Amino acid sequence: MSRLFKLFTTVLIASLGLSAPLAHAERIKDISNIQGVRANQLIGYGLVVGLDGTGDMTTQTPFTVQSITSMMNQMGMTLPAGTNLQLKNVAAVMVTSSLPAFAQTGQTLDVTVSSMGNAKSLRGGTLLMTPLKGADGQIYAMAQGNLVVGGVGASANGSQTQINHLSVGRISEGATVERALPNTLLDQNIVRLELKDSDFSTANNVVEAINKKFGPQTAQAESGRVIQVRPPETMSRVSFLANLETINVSLAATQARIILNARTGSVVMNKAVTLDSCAVSHGNLSVVINTSPVISQPGPFSNGQTVSTAVSEININKEPGKVLKLNNGANLSDVVKALNAIGTSPQDLLAILQAMKAAGALNAELEVI
Repeated sequence: MSRLFKLFTTVLIASLGLSAPLAHAERIKDISNIQGVRANQLIGYGLVVGLDGTGDMTTQTPFTVQSITSMMNQMGMTLPAGTNLQLKNVAAVMVTSSLPAFAQTGQTLDVTVSSMGNAKSLRGGTLLMTPLKGADGQIYAMAQGNLVVGGVGASANGSQTQINHLSVGRISEGATVERALPNTLLDQNIVRLELKDSDFSTANNVVEAINKKFGPQTAQAESGRVIQVRPPETMSRVSFLANLETINVSLAATQARIILNARTGSVVMNKAVTLDSCAVSHGNLSVVINTSPVISQPGPFSNGQTVSTAVSEININKEPGKVLKLNNGANLSDVVKALNAIGTSPQDLLAILQAMKAAGALNAELEVI
């Protein structure tokens, strides 16, 4: 009997454990960044050649001709004074890329090539050697290669059709790193984590999770965003950071927020939004203006002139406003049902939400983008 009771108790506890909801947790790697580990933007100016008559119109883009002349002078060829180049297969472009953290000399990067003149298409072109510079003006990579353009277009007898974009192309592994950025992260005694969203509760949860795994006084919060971590001396820096990123942390409850897009009328709210009981009255006002021409013809043989005037008719229609009582909503579904009961357009909903916020009935932060 006792064995049967123990077996029943074990099965009951296991079933209760399976049915219990799991706490929502995220890895430190997903909610934060390591200070100093980031990419750096690179940019350069270059020329794309080999286009099939779809390059820049040199009469309207003089910088393209100047670039070609300068390039030919560097190669030992001098053009006669007053030479007017009429080129159709060359386009001036801007080349952009991103230098990742810990990039080493010889590593390849993907580059994006964008036309800056009036070239019709970069399809089939080849980017000539282009230095890519950082914000400090130093050259960190060299780009060159054949472009891949995802669009296609054709024209004949004044008709034209186009699919996707023709003035932007990409070169996979088209740049080679020539200079590596120094990074002292592995030599520092302190590592700093930067939360992607500043929150004191989440920062405190991160500190507790790190100290629980690596020991007390390992982590300390400097603010709601920055957390100072001191790696133990018994672990290598790479091994410590690898274990640090995989720690699961319970996120704090999100702040109630509603995002309003005034240009498109979009309204997005998170699950923390709640609504207190309130009454809303909304009425639509429309103005309709119709203009009709009135033409007066002169009589026969009267030597008169035809006179044209316009007559406008203005109608103002006002729909009666209805007062609707909205019950308090403790969760997002209740709030959505209450707002749908108003029966307004998204543009009108923007003004209603702002009025509800001013009245203190909407428990959320409004942000207009």
